Amino acid sequence: MAITPFEHPFLSGLLGDDEVARQFSIEAEIAALVRFETALAEGEAAEGVIPVAAGRAIADALVAFEPDLPRLAEETARDGVVVPELVRQLRQAVGQPHGAHVHFGATSQDAIDTGLVLRLLPALDILADRIDGLIEALAGLDDRQGKVPVMAHTRMQAAIPVAASRMIESWRDPLVRHRSRLVAIRDQVGVLHFGGAAGTLEKLGDKGAEVAEEVAVWLGLRALSRARHSERDGFAELASFLSLLSGSLGKMGQDIALMAQSEVGQIRLASGGGSSAMPHKVNPVGAEVLVALARFNATLVSGMHQSLVHENERSGAAWTLEWMLLPQMVVATGAALRTAAALLPSIEFVADKGKR
Repeated sequence: MAITPFEHPFLSGLLGDDEVARQFSIEAEIAALVRFETALAEGEAAEGVIPVAAGRAIADALVAFEPDLPRLAEETARDGVVVPELVRQLRQAVGQPHGAHVHFGATSQDAIDTGLVLRLLPALDILADRIDGLIEALAGLDDRQGKVPVMAHTRMQAAIPVAASRMIESWRDPLVRHRSRLVAIRDQVGVLHFGGAAGTLEKLGDKGAEVAEEVAVWLGLRALSRARHSERDGFAELASFLSLLSGSLGKMGQDIALMAQSEVGQIRLASGGGSSAMPHKVNPVGAEVLVALARFNATLVSGMHQSLVHENERSGAAWTLEWMLLPQMVVATGAALRTAAALLPSIEFVADKGKR
């Protein structure tokens, strides 16, 4: 086993999602941090907080910035955050006399939280597109096979015959609701985190609000009246949404796995996993993965709720916990949507013969 299956050489094929995971690569993280620092310099230059020439020099120099990653790792172990060493490297890249204006008035959390937002939003767009695709695929499945009579089960016991539409709708309708929820979630996530040392932007004097608006426009985010450094409900709400979405997909996977059992035979799988010992088997691998990913996110969401407890103006411990949990939840949800999209075309409902 690996520390994380999402980047494992072969487990990632089962549980990973390359497209979503790219948003959490070191390349994407550095790029997002540099985008924040560039936008900050541009915004401060526009408002006269730093010289216009400094803003231009910073923007030009950071286009080709290449970090010293081993040094970043070494200094992060000491500082607890990457930004102090990154800013040192950025200032060195810009050079004198303008390097000193890099990161002016900001704090590490401004860069890290905003950098995370800049990577979360594209990931959420991917999830949105995949939800739309699944909703459409389930509607197509309903059109093709919705009238097939299958046996309903309550408390794991045969109940009464129903049309397959009844089950398909129980998979599809939660996705429709999740898609609506995602609009509000995206709005809550897509904000600029910018408050300086303790959330007051004290180094910017009376220009704080104006600079924040400029930076937000540069980054395509929403400016806030004050920073949310210790208010983590937005990220926790995202985690809850991810668990809800993957949980709904897990319910679908569990239903498919149960109905595909040899003794039940209400769903036939056109393809599935093979067995090293029993070549005749078509294992419901995709359905099982949906269940596993749902349970994984349900486990991690409790940790994200623990990270709501930020002491005072900033917590190193709660903040670090978010870094460990949230990216995995996003990738797990992406993998669940990818798996569900691959699974649906392989299922065929089998008419119930009424022998129970």
